Amino acid sequence: MSNANENSFQPFIGDEEQVPELTWFPVIMGALLGIVFGASSMYLVLKVGLTVSASIPVAVLSITLFRAISKFTGMRPASILENNIVQTTGSAGESLAFAVGS
Repeated sequence: MSNANENSFQPFIGDEEQVPELTWFPVIMGALLGIVFGASSMYLVLKVGLTVSASIPVAVLSITLFRAISKFTGMRPASILENNIVQTTGSAGESLAFAVGS
């Protein structure tokens, strides 16, 4: 029934592509962003009494920082998978810091 839709699907990154994903730079950047957002989340919850998830801000900042770094240093641009690693690491770090502190 939906055979036409199955044939027209094109993944963003194909199976045959070799795209960097888990490298040291996204993990370090995600950890640093997790620390910054964990501290700000703790401050916000202690001052105001509520907090927000840092998942989307970390994702936006990772794209911005990777583009700026690649533009100024001449490094290769980060892949979407590396941005995903930064977002996941930063969000998890922020959540853990908030859970331990509260």
